[in-house]
Amino acid sequence: MRKVYLDHIAATPLDTRVFDVMLPFLKEKYGNPQSLHSSGQEALAAVEESREKVAQLINSEASEIFFTSSGSESNNFALKGLAMARSSRGKHIVISAVEHQSILQSAKNMEKLGFTVSIVPVDKWGMVDPDDVKKTITRETILVSVLLASSEVGTIEPVGEIARICRSQNVLFFTDAVAAVGNIPVDVKELGVDGLSLAGNQFYGPKGSAALFIKAGTRIFSLIDGGIQEGGRRAGTENVAGIVGLGKAADIAKKEMNQRTEKLNPLRDMLIQQLPQKIDHVILTGHPEKRLPFQASFCIEFIEGEAMLLSLDMNGIAASSGSACTSRALKASHVLLAMGISHAVAQGSLVFSLIEETTSKDISYLLEVFPPVVERLRKMSPLYSKYLEEKKG
Repeated sequence: MRKVYLDHIAATPLDTRVFDVMLPFLKEKYGNPQSLHSSGQEALAAVEESREKVAQLINSEASEIFFTSSGSESNNFALKGLAMARSSRGKHIVISAVEHQSILQSAKNMEKLGFTVSIVPVDKWGMVDPDDVKKTITRETILVSVLLASSEVGTIEPVGEIARICRSQNVLFFTDAVAAVGNIPVDVKELGVDGLSLAGNQFYGPKGSAALFIKAGTRIFSLIDGGIQEGGRRAGTENVAGIVGLGKAADIAKKEMNQRTEKLNPLRDMLIQQLPQKIDHVILTGHPEKRLPFQASFCIEFIEGEAMLLSLDMNGIAASSGSACTSRALKASHVLLAMGISHAVAQGSLVFSLIEETTSKDISYLLEVFPPVVERLRKMSPLYSKYLEEKKG
């Protein structure tokens, strides 16, 4: 049986070149970067070299990069830290309806601390209208957070335009760019953002390696106290091997991103165009054009995503049914519901995410195997039976 892995929004494989540079720091080069001896200084030099490489990937200064353990930590750090640092000016936060759970839950927790949160809607493609953001900003608004791209539906948001609106209103703007950085060009100076999150496991780096960009001069409260690491903004012994891996992955992404995109776009489009031709009642989710190059997502009507995932897995195909952080929740995606998709249809969501090693034969195999799976599951679906009866009547 052919094995096809199409769940790379959860994590990409570790590039062997990344593994090779990490390995010494997992074995013989185990010095603590805060130590004054030569082994510690060697580790510190490796951390700072990686900081420079990550900065180059997003066109920031190295001093604006702070290493964290995950995209979720970066998002928590940014939303809570930036808001608390500006709380004397106001306590109003604006976020979009399609943010990652790490932003949504952080915002909810800030409400418990006396902040107010406004949620900006999206259109049927999951796109935020910058004018809606502008209308939501008040005198009390101190922070706006809109993701750069959705891993769940692939839509790339007009972040640059939203950032300009925020800047004109003297409001901080943060973007969750975890799905975007390393996969599409991201330039923090061009976008005009005050903060941005990224994670190495999204572009062939190690899990547990991530970073937060904070524009120079922007105040942020620390969430982890106890040491002077990361300029005193995030305490804790540095994950040197993970940071080194993140730096290498960033360096490779900067050099090879364009060729990856050139390969993945046709495969993504092949799936987007041909799947609805082979299966009826299929809805493409996310913007048809302004979307990530490696992502194709759909709602298959009348059946649930979990049943499709298990059936695909029995045929050697791994996929997902939304964000990896909520895939076991067994409930409809808040992103799809915000896009106006009904609860019943949203239950049938599937996300296929590709990597550089994905081939046209992999996509062809999926297109061959999947239609019979859908046909079999629909025969057992009371929703489909009801639809057929109503169609006859």
